[in-house]
Amino acid sequence: MNTAVMPTYGRADIAFEKGEGVYLISTDGRRFLDFGSGIAVNALGHSHPKLVKALQDQVGTLWHTSNLYHIPQQTALAELLCKTSFADLVFFGNSGAEAVEGCIKLARKYQSAIGHPEKWRVIACSGSFHGRSFATLSASKNAKHLDGFGPETDGFDQVPFGNLNELRNATGGETAAIVVEPIQGEGGIRPADIEYLKGLRATADEFGLLLIFDEVQTGMGRTGKLWAHEWAGIEPDAMAVAKGLGGGMPIGAIMATENAAQGMTPGTHGSTYGGNYLSTTAALAVLEEVTSDGFLDRVQEVSAYLLQKGEEIVAKYPDVFQEVRGKGLMLGFVCKVTNLDMWNKLRDAGLLTVPADDNVVRFLPPLIIEKSHVDEAIGILDQVAGAWEHGDDGA
Repeated sequence: MNTAVMPTYGRADIAFEKGEGVYLISTDGRRFLDFGSGIAVNALGHSHPKLVKALQDQVGTLWHTSNLYHIPQQTALAELLCKTSFADLVFFGNSGAEAVEGCIKLARKYQSAIGHPEKWRVIACSGSFHGRSFATLSASKNAKHLDGFGPETDGFDQVPFGNLNELRNATGGETAAIVVEPIQGEGGIRPADIEYLKGLRATADEFGLLLIFDEVQTGMGRTGKLWAHEWAGIEPDAMAVAKGLGGGMPIGAIMATENAAQGMTPGTHGSTYGGNYLSTTAALAVLEEVTSDGFLDRVQEVSAYLLQKGEEIVAKYPDVFQEVRGKGLMLGFVCKVTNLDMWNKLRDAGLLTVPADDNVVRFLPPLIIEKSHVDEAIGILDQVAGAWEHGDDGA
């Protein structure tokens, strides 16, 4: 399709006009089970009544004033985020990349504030994805994403994901912080070992570094706990959050302890749109729902059922799938066939998923799914994989 939109995406030839819960309806009337959630964004699915009402009430009142003034909804959201996490302070931006980049700024400023301006480098991991800005691309060091954009931004060292010894060896006199995804999303749904996460906390403490978790994709209940690092029983110094936070409205957040944020004084960071009335109204409605009694218990129950059914499909079709891995409602099916072909065929059969590196197809359904939706999704996966294994895949 030729349009005036810059061709930076490999889009599927489809558009949607309506969403109902965990379903999307295309402009030609087809109905799809949405197990992609706008890449882990639509935490409450589509047209959730609480989120719709909150935005309808706000949209006729006030949208934007800038951060030159207090924004009551922003204050309420920050207070609830802190109440439900390790954080003492929150800064609001518009995206995950901004949140990660802001965490990097915070870490450098922290070291300067405590008398160590020579500490400015950040250690990141192979297979990571932290965003599309120059700094976040340089942290991830994905050659495909950097190709043609000139020299990398200096200040980032990379070590193998999951290897604590290599990370410790890379720590030097200029190291300010460590940034890690508890589960690598774009990298192919690769969960960090619990002991590794605990080791990161211990290493950061030992060397006087800030530990930054990129929970842009893993946060907001995606793994069955509000924050994925909670499974390890540790806390970071700072965290980047976005995606599911706004339930579809663009918002990102830097969450930090008071100690880690001590260098962030007036004028050190800012955002014109960040945390405006609409985005924080949406995020507050989402966070209130996700932290309501029983919500995350249901996520854990349904996600255990999804993993069980996923493992059964992998065992049933060993020529199509290698394994299924992940946590909560963040699962990756590692394919032996081409993952983009699998993504296309699942969509043609009525199931929306998300491709990732390492030949993975991601299941990132809304957090409101029920076991009946799992059965429907697994039924489609069974149908597509069965046709593939029996040589009737339409290729």
